[in-house]
This record gives sequence, C-alpha cells and structure tokens, in this order.
Amino acid sequence: MQNNQGDKDQMFARIKQWEDSGLSQKAFCEQTGMRYHVFHYWYRRYKNRQSVSAIKAPSFVALQVDSSATVSAELVMPNGKRILFHQPVDVHILKVLLQ
Repeated sequence: MQNNQGDKDQMFARIKQWEDSGLSQKAFCEQTGMRYHVFHYWYRRYKNRQSVSAIKAPSFVALQVDSSATVSAELVMPNGKRILFHQPVDVHILKVLLQ
C-alpha cells in the first residue's frame, strides 16, 4: 500500500472505527478482512501523530491569585526542570523563558 494522503486518511478512519467498535484489534481485523500487520502499522502511525499533536499543543492552567498571599511563582518546563521565583517577576522575563 502506498503511503499517500488518501491511504492515510482511509486507514486513520478505520483506526477510529476500530476504537468505536469495542473489539480487539485481532477481532476487528478478522471482521473487516484487514491483515493484522497492516492494521498495526497504521495504528502505530496514528498513535505517533496523536502524541506529536499533543506535544505541540501548549496547555495552560488559569491561576487564581490571592492578593494577600506572598507573591511567588514556579515555572515547570516540559523536561521536568523547575524554576522558582520568590519575588515578583516581570512578565517580559517570563515570556523570554517560555520561548
């Protein structure tokens, strides 16, 4: 099977169909006449695409700031490193750190 966009769209649609079916991968393949190794190949590509799009999509959490609380902040980077601020931080500095 060639890896063109039409094939990719068709196979990703079949993966979604399998997810909605509630069947095991093997049972779905037997029922639809698809070879299991072909299904598995496209399933891996589908999952990789999902994880890449999840990484690209930034997620932010809205903060509620109590004005009477001590001002401090913690910046947690995707690699797990943390930066702690114990004093107010200028927003421009945070923008530079997040780039």
